[in-house]
Amino acid sequence: MANNKMIVEERSRNLGNFMVGRLLPFRKKRQVGPFTFIDHMGPSILMNPNYLDVDQHPHIGLSTLTYLLDGEIEHRDSTGAHKVIRAGDVGFMTAGRGVTHTERTPQSLRTRNETKLHGYQVWVALPKQLEEMEPRFDFVSADELPKIEINTLKLTLIAGDGFGLRSPLPVHSPLFMVDVEASENENLDIKGQLNGEIAVVVCKGKVMVQEEEIKEGQMLISKTENECKMRLAKNSRVLLFGGKAFPEERYMHWNFVSSSKERLDQAKEDWKNKMFPKVKGDDTYIDLPSY
Repeated sequence: MANNKMIVEERSRNLGNFMVGRLLPFRKKRQVGPFTFIDHMGPSILMNPNYLDVDQHPHIGLSTLTYLLDGEIEHRDSTGAHKVIRAGDVGFMTAGRGVTHTERTPQSLRTRNETKLHGYQVWVALPKQLEEMEPRFDFVSADELPKIEINTLKLTLIAGDGFGLRSPLPVHSPLFMVDVEASENENLDIKGQLNGEIAVVVCKGKVMVQEEEIKEGQMLISKTENECKMRLAKNSRVLLFGGKAFPEERYMHWNFVSSSKERLDQAKEDWKNKMFPKVKGDDTYIDLPSY
């Protein structure tokens, strides 16, 4: 492995009755730009009674970005937002000073014998001055996201700026997230197209970087900002994400992210004492983990 990159293996974990693979954070790298966490959901076939049902849980100090390759997730949160996020859409919930939400398989899909789900949820830390901002939810449909073709590559800008495009999704710091699909074997040169730290998640197929093969379920992190050349194999698909890192360290406990350890402790106490806002009409509650 060349010394200007790191390769990360996906690690499985349970999310209720659903298995996900965690890619970030890991021991040698806690963040990539403002991104602090990435979970890979599926690909899975869901059927009765094992649908996606993540009960009410809290967040502070971050935005959650949900991007699906297949399937649907019904999002509800304590701001009053209620949206079904479908493949290619972007759901972006900014927790700020505190929010709760649920994520479930929509009722419309529970009448089928089975339904597919495949996608990613990433957490984006907020700048220090915005960590206590008012919670909000933003949504951009698949057909509103800017797209560009480079030779036989199709690029979709999910969030931020890159490749001469800007996503309409309101974000809170300089960052990027790009979906890249290859219909043939094709080279991609990122230099000059994206700013900041860069990570590459292989959703499907494989890519070659400096004679190293990065396969499905792995993540590549470039230690060199703004530079990364790769070759995507035919029918491969990758997500690029990253941006400028914050000057302050970020701490994480469970679903909370903050530049202050004391703020994390306060959030834990607030959740245990049920002081967070609630999702309207939902009395479910996930206990604070004991770790």
